Amino acid sequence: MIASIKSVLIGVTESIGSQGPSAALAYGFSLAQQAEAHVSVQAMAVDIVVPNAWISGFADSLAAAENRRLKSLAETVAERARADASAAGLRCTARARHLTANELFGSLAAQARIHDVTVLDAEPNFVAVRRGLIEDLILYSGRPLLVVPPAAEAFTAERIVVAWDGSAPAARAVGDALPFLRCAREVHVVTVTGEKDLSETVPGAELGPYLARHGVPVTIVDLPMEEGSVAETLRRHAILSRADLMVAGGFVHARLREMVLGGVTEALLTACPVPLLLSH
Repeated sequence: MIASIKSVLIGVTESIGSQGPSAALAYGFSLAQQAEAHVSVQAMAVDIVVPNAWISGFADSLAAAENRRLKSLAETVAERARADASAAGLRCTARARHLTANELFGSLAAQARIHDVTVLDAEPNFVAVRRGLIEDLILYSGRPLLVVPPAAEAFTAERIVVAWDGSAPAARAVGDALPFLRCAREVHVVTVTGEKDLSETVPGAELGPYLARHGVPVTIVDLPMEEGSVAETLRRHAILSRADLMVAGGFVHARLREMVLGGVTEALLTACPVPLLLSH
């Protein structure tokens, strides 16, 4: 059993551009079963708001029809989640909500603060709503976020890759991932060299003994950057090592008074071959 994971939040968004069924639901349920945790499902329909100055009667009716469709989809997701959880013997609360994008971001970040981990779907096209939601959860929830690619439907964490650069976000991610790291059979602490100066940071070789004291079976791996990309180097190592999970610090930069994802974080989110645990 995964110790200390007692409450799992799963966020499912229905919006223009969303694709296919939610892998996060199946993955989150699988995690909750193994942890014997309670599950909260937030099925959220993103309200389409058209500025009055631009609206016509025809556009208004189109937006209203699409909002009804998305709200119905969210209600169906919540109903299915309750039924699936009951069949799996899970304790579950599921709620359908119809919110604007900004309301959705704030609502889920607030809920994440009272759960041990939040699970979201990744999407190859990284639609605007999903991107904003991920950014807000990384920045403002204070909790770890698990982003699940479409192919990952069952939770497993026998082999874990930790992306380590000695930074505060990386350290936070390691701490948040300890419940999973302790249960793993193999953990690779991977530092990618050649992209930035790491001489003043704590190397992976010093992180290793800390993890070992927690009972983590750790291997230290230093890799030269491939194809000018830290993210691509990490992705390749995850594939070659047959990793089940990657752990990384969620980097966010201030730009033009807005917070935006760091390049490595965004690249991993866009095309990570395995579920990605992020903390900031």
